[in-house]
Amino acid sequence: MNQIDISEENDFRDYNSQRKKLILPEYGRHIQKMVDYVSTIEDPEERNRMARILISVMGNLNPHLRDINDFKHKLWDHLHVISDFKIDIDSPYPKPSRDTINELPKPIDYPAHPIRIKHYGRVIEQMVKDVAEMEDGPVKTFYITSVANQMKKAYLTWNKDAVSDETIIRDLESLSDGKIRLNLNTKLMDTREFKPSGAGSTAASSGKRRHKGGRKK
Repeated sequence: MNQIDISEENDFRDYNSQRKKLILPEYGRHIQKMVDYVSTIEDPEERNRMARILISVMGNLNPHLRDINDFKHKLWDHLHVISDFKIDIDSPYPKPSRDTINELPKPIDYPAHPIRIKHYGRVIEQMVKDVAEMEDGPVKTFYITSVANQMKKAYLTWNKDAVSDETIIRDLESLSDGKIRLNLNTKLMDTREFKPSGAGSTAASSGKRRHKGGRKK
């Protein structure tokens, strides 16, 4: 019986770590090999025909690209990238350059103005500022109460235990630079009103069912 010679010279094992690095791993090694092959085709017409077939296969392997605007353009760009920009084809889109593909996104300028009380956030801070500039009257009073209740809700998101109405009223005065001053006895919405209605009602109803089921006649 013939024995297979497994030696260093005849080692048939193939490890990914020993293979050529994939340029775009999401397409897999088979696509990489097909792109390498198409790049070597000498006949321009045949090379273009095979490139169009490759684009269809790449699109089927990555259906999530269909959600991207002009996803066909993205596929053709990826074809050039996989070929290391060496493939010579008649693309319906301008050939991308290595510099444009590897270009880093431009840095985003963040506002320099710091948030005064972070758990309220910048939006509530701006709301307090806008309400403070309103003319006195019932409309302003309504908005002040609404903003105060929103602040209480935001506070409870940060600290789920409890918060007193006095704390919210003092913070409101601080954020408005003293322009909004509510009486410390002002009553805001009860904390129970901020809880999801479904959670409590479901627990209560299931408790009732268990209670009913436990009764014996």
